[in-house]
Amino acid sequence: MTAASNAVSSLPNPIAASPAIAAHVDAIVAELKSAQSALTGARPADPSRKAAFDAALARTAEVRGRGPLMPYLGTGLGNGPLVELLDGSVKWDMLNGIGVHMFGHGDPRMVAASLRASLADLCMQGNLTSNQDSVAFAGFLVDEAKRSSRLAHCFVSNSGCMVNEAALKVCMQKTNGAPRILAFQDCFMGRSITMSQIGDTAAYRQGIPLSTLVDYMPFYDPSMGARSIEMAVWHLKQYIHRYPGQHACFVMELVQGEGGFNVAPREFFVALMETCKAAGIPVWDDEVQSFGRTESMFCFERLDLGQYIDVVTIGKMSQACACLFAADMNPKPGLLSGTFTASTSAFQVGLEALRTMRDGGYYGPQGKNAKLHAAFREHANALVAKRPAWFTPVKDAFGRESTQYVGGTGGMCRMTPFGGDKDRILKTMNAAFEEGVMAFYCGHGPYHLRMLPPVGVMQPEQWGPVFEILERAMGRVAEK
Repeated sequence: MTAASNAVSSLPNPIAASPAIAAHVDAIVAELKSAQSALTGARPADPSRKAAFDAALARTAEVRGRGPLMPYLGTGLGNGPLVELLDGSVKWDMLNGIGVHMFGHGDPRMVAASLRASLADLCMQGNLTSNQDSVAFAGFLVDEAKRSSRLAHCFVSNSGCMVNEAALKVCMQKTNGAPRILAFQDCFMGRSITMSQIGDTAAYRQGIPLSTLVDYMPFYDPSMGARSIEMAVWHLKQYIHRYPGQHACFVMELVQGEGGFNVAPREFFVALMETCKAAGIPVWDDEVQSFGRTESMFCFERLDLGQYIDVVTIGKMSQACACLFAADMNPKPGLLSGTFTASTSAFQVGLEALRTMRDGGYYGPQGKNAKLHAAFREHANALVAKRPAWFTPVKDAFGRESTQYVGGTGGMCRMTPFGGDKDRILKTMNAAFEEGVMAFYCGHGPYHLRMLPPVGVMQPEQWGPVFEILERAMGRVAEK
């Protein structure tokens, strides 16, 4: 941390720093821990609560216009990877709001940070009214990014989609309004009108007039190896030749999220990034989902790609979201702004989470993230070996078969049972929820069972009870 950012973050709210307040915070956290001690594993719903729970779900559907994807309504009580629902059930939360709650439910450190934040004069901070913690948050990210990249400045917002919009604006201004965007097939960018058009899911842009020009690139194909890199570079050069000077950026997820937790080696990205640099096309690294979840805080750092990155967007586990950019990408006044940047609680909890992850041994080949993923693979591979009938060859878009049933990296974990069939993956997801594990799906064919465990608090041995439940859920689907 630089001297300037350290000076900002060391200036406490005088009320929050009061010994009397600190004692009250400690007392509240102690009461929370006492209540959490009852949550030690999954448990079924309480039949006496069913009517009230069903009524609450019906009210949710009435208010929203449709029911939730999962029948999830919490009591507000959780214990790390475990969460209690209004029906009295307790679930292992391997979804965490698609990776938002890195420290799970009710982590005492995060609760204490939120309590201190509640004493501030501002609930929401913004472009014209900010406290020191907003600067400390942005400064933390810049200092971490600077260690291995050219990134120098940070714009903060309260949504991953909004920082993606900011990144696109920065790139477009830098390229004098170039109208086209390069993106990987199967990418996901968010759900604004523009981001829905860049994201490669037709259902997410149904009924939206298409006004954004997107050229889709093939992602890395591990079955092709070096040939996949050669083909991707060829595709990129074709687009550059066809539309010279018309691309505002190439946006890349270094680990694809919605697309299937797909990964690629460093040389794949280097070949594409060097081609972009030669053509004057900015490189935008979208880490909204992967940030903090791999073996380094920034995924570009793990792959040693910092020298190529012009813009990076992060969010989810950081609570507040951010767009970082190099000095030569710094936009003109007026391009980036916002009434809200984030809540004071988001800044305080985000800083607590970021500092804990940085200083708590989570990163590196032997860090907690890597060990948690290794334990996931151990349990997943054991299940594949035990139940081979549930894991049939998976066909890709070209009809080629694969027997790679376990994938992902760090805190991004996936399995591919039942040949990647969407209907059976969704049934597995729903059965797992009923049995006591919250998971989701990803991919566009084949489909996968996706898990984003709370890597900040989950222990490798806790995969044991999770996989016991997953095995029961898959067994129910297999029987049908």
